[in-house]
Amino acid sequence: MMDFILQQLRKPYGVLIPWLMWIVLLSGILWGVRTIGVEGAEESLAKLELEWNRARQEFTHHKTAQRARKDLAQVWSVLPVERDFAPLALGITEEAKRNGVILPALSYKTEPTLVAHTNKGVLQGTMTGRYEDLRRFLHGLETAEELVYIEDLELAPPDDQQSQTLTFDIKIATYLRSEPDKPALQ
Repeated sequence: MMDFILQQLRKPYGVLIPWLMWIVLLSGILWGVRTIGVEGAEESLAKLELEWNRARQEFTHHKTAQRARKDLAQVWSVLPVERDFAPLALGITEEAKRNGVILPALSYKTEPTLVAHTNKGVLQGTMTGRYEDLRRFLHGLETAEELVYIEDLELAPPDDQQSQTLTFDIKIATYLRSEPDKPALQ
């Protein structure tokens, strides 16, 4: 066998045989490394990327939920407590007087909502005044610190066509927090 190899090495192409053997050996080693190492690493990388995307998505959901809780707490802090509903009605009546609007007999009631520990407070009545005074009063209501909104506003037919005053039926609503010791309706 040794003689055969030596004969082959003496031929003109014999110089290339050791180089070809090295190339075959290195190709085999590279193929083995790629099969064992690189493909395994690529699979691990794909798994890690999938895990990373899931973790990032979970983190995003967590941050969104955190912002929602913060926003809800902010809205919740603005809502008046049920026991403050009657004084709120009185405050609206006094604000109407300051603006030159007559708001007699403002009735108020609470209605249950689908949200736990929350009720809807409704104030209804008629208001009379000049257009400018009514506009100023309504603007004050809409921009007030308390969370109140005008749910309905209807112009009542005038008694006197020459009168400078307008009469509206108004319905104002707000949401109320239940008192802490009172069980909530659901």
